[in-house]
This record gives sequence, C-alpha cells and structure tokens, in this order.
Amino acid sequence: MQRVWSELERRLRRWQRTAIPIVQCALAAGIAWLVAFHLFGHPRPFFAPIAAVVCLGVSFGQRLRRVTELVVGVSVGIGVGDLLISLIGSGPWQIMLVVALAMSAAVLLDSGAVIALQAGSSAVLVATLLPPGDTGGLDRMVDALIGGVVGLVVAGLLPANPLTVAHRQGKVVLDELELALRGVAEAVRGHDSAKCADVLARARDSHKAVEDLRTSLDAGAEIAKIAPIRWRRRGDLERYKTAATAVDYALRNTRVLVRRALAALRDDEPIPEGVADVLDELADSVRTLQADLAEGREPVKAREEIYVAARSATLTLIGEGGFSSRVVLAQLRSIAVDLLLATGIKRNEAIAALPPLTPRREERR
Repeated sequence: MQRVWSELERRLRRWQRTAIPIVQCALAAGIAWLVAFHLFGHPRPFFAPIAAVVCLGVSFGQRLRRVTELVVGVSVGIGVGDLLISLIGSGPWQIMLVVALAMSAAVLLDSGAVIALQAGSSAVLVATLLPPGDTGGLDRMVDALIGGVVGLVVAGLLPANPLTVAHRQGKVVLDELELALRGVAEAVRGHDSAKCADVLARARDSHKAVEDLRTSLDAGAEIAKIAPIRWRRRGDLERYKTAATAVDYALRNTRVLVRRALAALRDDEPIPEGVADVLDELADSVRTLQADLAEGREPVKAREEIYVAARSATLTLIGEGGFSSRVVLAQLRSIAVDLLLATGIKRNEAIAALPPLTPRREERR
C-alpha cells in the first residue's frame, strides 16, 4: 500500500509541474476556436485549436519561431492538397502523392524538418477530412495563424514561472559538480583508485544535465520576453545564464582533474592531502553558489569562498610532487577561474585573483 501511495504522490508532483502548460493549451485551444468561428466566420476552424496547442506544447522555448514554421508548413500543405485533391480526388494513392509533393515543396523552399512535417500533415487532413472545395484553403491558413497568435497571447498573459525549471536544473548541474569535487577529494585522501574511477564515470554523464539547464534557460528567457509580469525575472535568469556556461567549463576541467588524479593513484604517485582540502573548499563554494542563485542574490559570498580556496593553489601546495600533481594543480586553478566567472566577474579579474604559482620572495621569508 505504501508503494501505491508513493507512486501516486510521484505522479501528482509530475502533474503539478505541468499544470500551467496544460491549462495554457486548454485555454488557447478553446479561445482560438471561438475567435475563428465567431469573429472570422469559419464554420469548422479545426486548424486554429491545433495550431494553438502545437505552438504551446510542442515547441516550448521556441514559440515565436514555431508560429512561423507552423503557418508556412500549413500553407504549403493546404495549397498543394487543395490544388491536387480538387483535380484527382481522394484515395490511398492520392494521399501518398499529395504528402510527397507537399513535403518536397517544403524542402525545396529550403525549410527545416518542422515545416516539412507540418506540410505533410496538413496535406493529409485536406485529403482525408475535407472534401475538395468544402472550405477555402485561405481560411485554413488564417486558422493556423489565429491559433499561433492566440497561443502566444495565452503564454504571455498566463505564463509559467521562468525560474522554476531553471532552479531545478541548476541544482542538478551544481550538485554534479559538487559531488565530483568531493568525490575526488575523498579518493585522494584514501588513495582509492576505484572510487576515483567511479567519480570519473559519473562526471562523464553530466553533459546531459548541462544541456537540460540550457534548454530550460532558453525557455525561461522566452517567457520573460513575452510575459510582462515576468519581466522582473530577467536579472535572475541572466545570472543563471552566466553561471551555466562557466559551470559547464568547470565540469570539463573537473573531469580532466579526476582523470589525472586517477592516473596518479594507479601509478602510486602521491598527491598531497592539501589538494583534497582545496577541492573540498571549492565544493563548499559550489554549494554556496547554488544557494545564491536559488535566492536570487548576487553571489558575493560564493565569490569570497572561491578566493579563499584559490589562495592555496600554488606550487607550495604540491611541494615536490610529480607530473600528475602539477596537472591537478593546474586544473584546480582553472576550476577556480571558472567558478569565479560563474559568480559574474570578468575573466581578467578572475585570472588576476589567482595567486602566483611561485610565492613571492617576501612571502617565502
């Protein structure tokens, strides 16, 4: 019974995350039909609600472009379908011919796959559902435009929170970076090559999380662009966008660091324990950065923690360490720069914040 309730709760949470898009699609479909039927006098405006749902549901994050693609694709499919079906009638071979010609016309217009698919599906609808001459092709093109415009209006007046998905995906990406840094620190302290190999395997799978974050940020930027009540979220989204690119670089440099640490552990090359301490400090700064972004704060505290961790990243940290230790040190410095960039400062400032590799004479004294 407990398992049933857990599964039910999981499905309800998933529905809650998609409740606003569902409401948007439902409202847009009904309003598009009303506008096409009552204001434009179209007797069967089924293309209008279809266009509204497609623009809202299928191409989340690219709706402005999808409206154009939808109208062009529908226009090509309807134009070819109306012309041929009125001449050759309906039937299996006619449908095959109409779909092939409509999609070919879309491809020859140098359009993308979306327009070609819309052209083919529109041609099928004309060839199967609507007898030739029953409803003008121009009316169907107008219906597609009505549905696209209504979809955009509904998205603007009833928008989702653009930061909801960004927070969720940002947490996933930053968690992956923090886990990788802590994991390699533990492996170095315990001289555990097996654990280091596990950390590397997980870090290699983090690329999808980064892509999901970028997709969510694109979608959020579109919402903030067309929805006036979400304009105030632009600054928070910009912070996430700045952090996403830099954190991606930090993950890549972390993978390089883990590979070199694994090589050192397998070759019994000692890595000073101070390296693990710096890795933990960087992991702490990643957690702070995540909290700052989630709260919409300027990541000043995270920046200070990164400064503190970077101060130890000199040759003194590794002493007489070998080649692998030097590579690990170089990657530590690169990760620190990446994380400073994620807090919003410029690259030259981030590089200048690093201490010299060799301590100055006064510091050595």
